[in-house]
Amino acid sequence: MDAPEPDTPFAAVSAQTTKISRIYQSYLDKATPYVTYRWIGTGVLFVMFALRIIFAQGWYIVAYSLGIYLLNLFLAFISPKFDPSLESDTDMEDGQPSSLPTKNDQEFKPFVRRLPEFKFWHAATRAIALGFVCCWSEVFNLPVFWPVLVVYWLILVFLTMRRQIQSMIKYRYVPWDFGKTKYSAK
Repeated sequence: MDAPEPDTPFAAVSAQTTKISRIYQSYLDKATPYVTYRWIGTGVLFVMFALRIIFAQGWYIVAYSLGIYLLNLFLAFISPKFDPSLESDTDMEDGQPSSLPTKNDQEFKPFVRRLPEFKFWHAATRAIALGFVCCWSEVFNLPVFWPVLVVYWLILVFLTMRRQIQSMIKYRYVPWDFGKTKYSAK
């Protein structure tokens, strides 16, 4: 059954946008169970982006921006939604403070990520694809001294990851277990 013709040009564009977004969402739904293949595809896209930056010797600001965004995504991915180190965290569904069990008779509350794996993959892939598209336009090829950007990015990684690494060591958390992590407080 065909839909009626839209009355205005805006309605026609809106109908096409809705149709395209439904098709896009159906492909995302089909790709959801294939975690390894999704990440391999993202890795290939990232390698293509990196090779473009290296061989073209430009677009360093695009690479730097992508690095900052991916660092932000990664931090959200390895961070807990409910921080066990905060005593006053009452964002749990039942209104009780979330904390890790310290004794065997206490309830185990599983690790819940602030950014789930699928959303992390989807946002990272979209960002890398956008960066790859941007590195083909001269508008984004701003003249910068790239070693300064690399050093600044490394400093940002060190400063932002320091707290996360300390927390991971304290709670014996391995972020790439994808939901199989069991940790305990010391």
